[in-house]
Amino acid sequence: MAKVLVTGSAGFIGGYLVEELLDRGHEVVGIDNFSKYGPVTHSYDEHPRFRFVEGDARDVDLLTELLDGCDQLVAGAAMIGGISYFHAYAYDLLATNERIMAATCDAAIRAHREGGLEKVTYLSSSMVFESTEHWPSREGDERRVPPPLSSYGFQKLAVEYYARAAWEQYQVPYTIVRPFNCVGVGEGRALGQAEVLSGNVKLAMSHVVPDLVQKIVKGQDPLHILGEGHQVRHYTYGGDLARGIATAIGHPAARNEDFNLSTSESTSVLALAELIWRKIKGPDVPFRYVSDEPFQYDVQKRVPDVTKSREVLGFEAATPLDEMLDEVIPWVTRAVEEGRL
Repeated sequence: MAKVLVTGSAGFIGGYLVEELLDRGHEVVGIDNFSKYGPVTHSYDEHPRFRFVEGDARDVDLLTELLDGCDQLVAGAAMIGGISYFHAYAYDLLATNERIMAATCDAAIRAHREGGLEKVTYLSSSMVFESTEHWPSREGDERRVPPPLSSYGFQKLAVEYYARAAWEQYQVPYTIVRPFNCVGVGEGRALGQAEVLSGNVKLAMSHVVPDLVQKIVKGQDPLHILGEGHQVRHYTYGGDLARGIATAIGHPAARNEDFNLSTSESTSVLALAELIWRKIKGPDVPFRYVSDEPFQYDVQKRVPDVTKSREVLGFEAATPLDEMLDEVIPWVTRAVEEGRL
């Protein structure tokens, strides 16, 4: 079994990934500075093969120290959030994430040179395909379509350039994974000063599913959605994404390759909103909504080609949206009742 350092281990996807790696028998070291949500706890915090360090992923010396004895590094630390987050923190996302990535690669280069680190697995994003005009998006399209317009999408594309550049100059092997629209539990209200209102409800500044749930739970009627609701997304369960990432970490055919990790099922925002409404309100309450002015970078379609991850990794994200919502809705409802959202 491998020893894996996961940066951003207390984050949304990071939490699912640490649990998956431990379930597979790996030893895991996690680092996070709790900058988005504040301190969080997980069921595996006292696991004998897990060690957590509260620290900043921009600290090269700390990362180098933590990489001592590690076989694998997952570069997951980043400022990240939903569409409102992109606009509220346009500069901070770019500047902070660039510093995190440069520090991560500096530490990885050192660790690989010393002979211990085998590979870095980089978490990119579906937003690298932000400017595409043809679908589905295949691996390699990120270099053929115009670059992303949002600072977040542009920085995630830069992550992929870091990965390839560290290989080209220093021969640090890499795998790039691109999660699409993660859905799951564990997100709280993001820290920070910016307030984003959707109707009478302050958004959690996270992602569309928890924000829709909290608006309906708080009694918003009609429901406020961004634009006409025709945006197409591929909502993918966090546990499935963790399984795909964990597979890519150890798979020999993943060396120096990139993979879209996603469900193959397309869902419009409007269809998602109505499904959540029915689950919370029941079948007899009419679904009513109004359209708010969309954000500038509200991409209308994000549709991945998942052939490569299926054929090379044997990975498929199989959890249906209905099942994801049956887990997320009770979690968000409790968070609202307890004042956490």
